[in-house]
Amino acid sequence: MPASVSEWDAKHRAMAEEPTPEPASFVRELLPLLPLGPALDLACGTGRHTLLLASRHQEVTGVDSSGVALEILERRARASHYALTRVDLWAQIAGSGRFGIRLWRADLEQVLLPTNAFSLILCVNYLQRSLFPQIENALVRGGVLLFETYTQAQLEFVGGPKNPAYLLECGALRTAFPTLRALFCRELRAGKGIASLIAQRPDRGS
Repeated sequence: MPASVSEWDAKHRAMAEEPTPEPASFVRELLPLLPLGPALDLACGTGRHTLLLASRHQEVTGVDSSGVALEILERRARASHYALTRVDLWAQIAGSGRFGIRLWRADLEQVLLPTNAFSLILCVNYLQRSLFPQIENALVRGGVLLFETYTQAQLEFVGGPKNPAYLLECGALRTAFPTLRALFCRELRAGKGIASLIAQRPDRGS
């Protein structure tokens, strides 16, 4: 798995003409149950989940470090006639009142997510432990997080990341977001090692 932005740019550039990858089954199967308020697709890449959310007329912000990935996402979004805005700072997003897709290029190692801003956050196949507290705070009360990524069990299988920095310790996802209420959590070792979580920020007083 690429470790730097330049490596990700090269990977995305090489795959630019291929069809948009299918959304993760974890996301696709739960889609009818997910909140319709403002959404954040964290480390959105070329936008398989950003476009899925936009297809149900949801306001969605896709953020990624790779400019190449966002260029591909922009092209795909415009081909599907989705309203689209490019932003450089969160201040350009907040309170704009615009719907559609917002593309936000940001260094994910340095990014500051807004607080109380999103009804839904997706983070799939991206692991940056330093973002966990920000993810919790970026949800509105009642907001939902869908998180899925590889665990150290992936070392037993072919492909996927092998660097421990990008692999969750087995069992760690259950306690990774202590201020959220876990609705569902599982770990699989069937062809790959992966952990999935659905969690919700409690409503006030609950």
